[in-house]
Amino acid sequence: MEHSPASSGYARSPEDTAIAAMPSSSVSWTAILAGGLGAAAFALILLTLGTGLGLTAISPWKSAGTNAKAFGFAAVIWICVTSVLTSGLGGYLAGRLRHRWTTVDLDEVHFRDTAHGFLSWAVATLFTAMFVTLAATAAIRPGAAIGAGSHDGPLDVNAPIVERGDAAAAFNAWPVGYFVDSLYRIPAGVTPPPAAMTGGEAVRVETTRIFLNSVGAGGPLSPEDTEYLGRLVAQRTGLATPDAQARVTTTYTRLQQKRAALDAAAKDGAEKARRATISASLWLFVSLLMGAFSASLLATHGGRARDVLIIHQPTL
Repeated sequence: MEHSPASSGYARSPEDTAIAAMPSSSVSWTAILAGGLGAAAFALILLTLGTGLGLTAISPWKSAGTNAKAFGFAAVIWICVTSVLTSGLGGYLAGRLRHRWTTVDLDEVHFRDTAHGFLSWAVATLFTAMFVTLAATAAIRPGAAIGAGSHDGPLDVNAPIVERGDAAAAFNAWPVGYFVDSLYRIPAGVTPPPAAMTGGEAVRVETTRIFLNSVGAGGPLSPEDTEYLGRLVAQRTGLATPDAQARVTTTYTRLQQKRAALDAAAKDGAEKARRATISASLWLFVSLLMGAFSASLLATHGGRARDVLIIHQPTL
């Protein structure tokens, strides 16, 4: 059962009588859009300020891990504070600018004010999400175009060279080229043999191809490959054949260990990125909840302040 404005503590004025005779909607979309736009603009200002303060707070002379943790914690706090402040501003504007309902019970007025604040938060959130999506798309497109034009062949530039089996490209890349070069280093005090002066590039590419044939499967070099490479190393470094074969085995083992270390580092990086993504998603969820609550709460204060101003406005 609806209560009259008089029974709810409101004093009926001539303006109220005129407004009561007019049909009014339960939702004031102009107030909601105004609050949402105001919140989105204020959020852009605070996020820009937070980004600037965060970047200037990082020192290159301090520990990278400590800086990353401190920056992450500060970013979480700033996002939550930004969400509360901007959403509260949008909710207050929506509540203060909405139409006054003169023939509605106070409980219904409270509910509608809360709904207006929540809707203003939803509008601001959608505007912000659209802006971030458009900005991210604009930033990714130039990088994708550069990446697409960086190679002429059908090779996948994101795939490891070891997996592609391209010996010439693998030799010119780290770490395969480094280990192949170390294989043909001439020991100190040894006179370079004549074979070391001819066909060096072709021999190194062939050695790389032999290494790739086995390292891709994760197994050891076959005895035939070890013997063949040992002869090549002996011819070009002056080492005895047994010592050259031992160098081949040692170099190939070091290449396998380096590849395993790189794979482990990549997996560790992917795991850290996964955890960071989960943590960021959870904190974003918390900040959105805080923003929704702040907008809904301050919308009731804005509506109440508007009603008080209207009620106590002197009549002529």
